[in-house]
Amino acid sequence: MGIMHSTRPHYGLQFHPESIATCHGSQIFKNFREITQDFWVGKDSSSISERKLQYNACMQVKNGSWQFKNNPKSNYLPILDTNHFKMVNSSNLTKFLKLEWRKLEHLSCQVGGAENIFLELFGDDKAGNTFWLDSSSTEKRRARFSFMGGKGGSLWKQITFRLSEPSGGHIIIEDAQGLSTTTFLKDGFFHFMNEELQSIHYDEKDYEGLPFEFYGGYIGYLGYGLKVECGAAYNRHKAETPDACFFFADNLIVIDHSNDDIYILSIHDQSTTWLDDVEQKLTSLKASSAPPKTKTSPSQISAKNNSVFLSNKTREQYMEDVEKCQKFIRDGESYELCLTTQMRKKIGDMDLLGLYFHLREKNPAPYAAWLNFKQHLTICCSSPERFLRLDRDGILEAKPIKGTIARGFTPEEDEMFRSQLQHSEKDQAENLMIVDLLRNDLGRVCEPGSVHVPHLMEVESYATVHTMVSTIQGKKQPNVSAIDCVRAAFPGGSMTGAPKLRSMELLDSLETCSRGIYSGCIGFFSYNQTFDLNIVIRTVVVHEGEASVGAGGAVVALSSPEQEYKEMVLKATAPVNAVLEYQHKFAGKEECESR
Repeated sequence: MGIMHSTRPHYGLQFHPESIATCHGSQIFKNFREITQDFWVGKDSSSISERKLQYNACMQVKNGSWQFKNNPKSNYLPILDTNHFKMVNSSNLTKFLKLEWRKLEHLSCQVGGAENIFLELFGDDKAGNTFWLDSSSTEKRRARFSFMGGKGGSLWKQITFRLSEPSGGHIIIEDAQGLSTTTFLKDGFFHFMNEELQSIHYDEKDYEGLPFEFYGGYIGYLGYGLKVECGAAYNRHKAETPDACFFFADNLIVIDHSNDDIYILSIHDQSTTWLDDVEQKLTSLKASSAPPKTKTSPSQISAKNNSVFLSNKTREQYMEDVEKCQKFIRDGESYELCLTTQMRKKIGDMDLLGLYFHLREKNPAPYAAWLNFKQHLTICCSSPERFLRLDRDGILEAKPIKGTIARGFTPEEDEMFRSQLQHSEKDQAENLMIVDLLRNDLGRVCEPGSVHVPHLMEVESYATVHTMVSTIQGKKQPNVSAIDCVRAAFPGGSMTGAPKLRSMELLDSLETCSRGIYSGCIGFFSYNQTFDLNIVIRTVVVHEGEASVGAGGAVVALSSPEQEYKEMVLKATAPVNAVLEYQHKFAGKEECESR
C-alpha cells in the first residue's frame, strides 16, 4: 500500500523490501532517494549544503545499534542492551586445562556401530547421567558426527536451572563427587552460561587435527520457557521439567560416520588413565565374537500402563484454536502462528534406553539425541531440524523446517506428495516468513551484508515425512559471544511464528500448558565458542514415569483447520508409535491404538 500527499513532499509505503523473496526492494529505496533529490532541485544552494552536512554527520543504524558514521574511535559496534550482549573478555579465562585425544581409525563398524559402543561404555546400569548427540540419519551428509559420554571424569558436573518469578532463577550444580550447591541467578541462565564458556582455556594446539567442532564443554537442553530471557514478556505456564539442564562433558567419544573413525577425548587438570581404559574396552569389543546387545526383558516393563496417549486438547478444540489463530492474523496481530499441543501417557518402569533404540531405528534423524538426567528425566529425541550452529570460522547457520507432508506408500505416490509439498503456496508462505525472521535474528549478531540464504525451500525426505527446509547463514561479528548468538535467535522461529515476540504472547494465550523441553533445543556448547543446537521436535520426554510428546504446526491465512489437525497428528506419529510399539513388543499387550 502506498500514499502520497497532494501538495506536501510526504510519502508512505507499507512493503517488505527486506524479504528474501522480494525482487524490487533496492529499486524502492532508489525511488525514495530520487524523490528527495528532485525535491531539492531548484532550492537555494545554502539549504542544500546544510542538508548535506547534517546527513554526513548523522548517526547510522547498524544491526540494532547506533554509531556515528565518521567516529574513528569506534572499533566495534556497541549493542544497545549491554545487559544482554557483552564483549568476549579474555581476562575471564582463568582456568587452564589439558585436552588429550586419540584417533582409532576405521573402528566403528568393526565393533558393531554406535549402539554397541554406547552399550559397552555407558549402557546397562551405567545409563544414568549419560548423553548421546546421535547422527542416526547420515545419508546425504546431513550430519557426520555423533558425541557420547557419561559421568566419570573428575571435572564432570551437572547443572540444573529453574526459572523464578518475576526474573532470574535457581541453579543446582552437582559435581563428580555428588556434592551439590544451589544458587540464585539474578541475571539469568544465559548470563551464567556466557561466563562459564569464557572461564576455561586450553592451548589451541591441543585440538589441531580434529575434524569436528566440539572439544569438550556442555551438552544438554534449553527449554522453551527461557524465551523470557530473550525478549518475551512472560511465561503464562510453568514447566514441570527444569528450564535448562546440562552436563559438563570432560570425557567424550566421537564417531565419524563418514570415515568410520572413533575419537576419544579427555579434558583434565591432572593425569588420567581414561583414554587407556576406553581404548582397551573398544579393542576388546572388536575382538569379541558376540557384541553386546540390549538386555531388556518383558519383566522390565510395567503391566499396568494404559494403551493410549491422551491429548491436552480434543480434535475440535485444536481446530477451534486454529480458527482463533487465523482471526489474530486477519486482525493484523501476526502473520504466522506455530500452534502446538501435548500428548501424555503413564509408562511405568519402561527400559528407556531400549525405547530410544527403537525410536532411532523407526525414525532416524540427523539431530537425534539421548539425554538421561538424575531428576527422573530422560529425553529420547529424533529431530530432523537444526536450530543454530556456530563453527570455528565464525559462520552461523540456521536450517528451519516449515512445511511437512507424509511419505507415500508407493514410489509414485511418494513423489506425488513430495511435488505437492514443493509447490504448495501455503507451505511456501510458512517457510518464507520464518526465513525472513531468521535473517533478521542472525542480522543482529552477524557482519552487515553477510547474512544470505544459500538454500531456499528445498524438500528433504526422512523415514516418515517430507519436509521443506531452508538454510540461512551469516558471519558472526567478532564482538559477540556464542551465547549472544543463541539469545538473538531463541526460541527457534519455526516454533513461534512471525513477528516472534507478539506471536509468542498470542500462543501463550491459546495453549493450555507449558511446552517445557519441546520447542526448545538440544546440543552442545564448546569452550572454543562453537555450538550446535537442534529444535526439539519428534521427541519423547519422560519425566517421573510419564511420557509426553509435543506436536503442532504453523497456522497462516491459507490454513485449513482440518488439515492443520492432521499435520499435527502426523508429526506426533513417529514418537507416539515408538512408545506404543515398544510397550506392545515387550509387554505382550494387545495391539495399541492412539487417539
